[in-house]
Amino acid sequence: MTVHKAQLGRFLEDFEVGDTYQHPFGRTISEADSTWFTLLTCNTNQNHFNAHLAATNPITGGRIIVNSGLTVALVLGLSVIDTSQNAVANLGWTDIRLLNPVYVGDTVYAESLITDKRESGSRPGMGILTMKTRGLNQDGIELVTWTRSVMVPARTSGLGQDYFPTCTAGPLEA
Repeated sequence: MTVHKAQLGRFLEDFEVGDTYQHPFGRTISEADSTWFTLLTCNTNQNHFNAHLAATNPITGGRIIVNSGLTVALVLGLSVIDTSQNAVANLGWTDIRLLNPVYVGDTVYAESLITDKRESGSRPGMGILTMKTRGLNQDGIELVTWTRSVMVPARTSGLGQDYFPTCTAGPLEA
């Protein structure tokens, strides 16, 4: 019998510069998602929630446009499982570019290219990972890109490991 210990994500030594991760989940944006995020963040631009007003927008073809903050947050979230599940800190985002609009009903996907990896000079057992991430819609159209750096532990740090509790009643049996 083999017990597969609980583990999510990767550690510093699992990454190689030049590797691309096509993140496994896609997420279709509903009108409720768009409206909720826009109102939650106090964004008062009615192009995000007023269909009558949005119908006059010449850029969107009269459609409600998804709040770009939601697009960025969603693409970031989609990338976590592969790149920063075990990260202990976000260190920065640069060069955020919004390339094409996102509309209600679009499905968003993400992929990341590892562009740099180094050991931390100030935190033993940690490393700095830099990646370029982009979001795509269901048609493969680029929506957003950025460069992001995170601090990721090495496996030898012990972080993110052995957190699953041992059952006081003993092992699970058939």
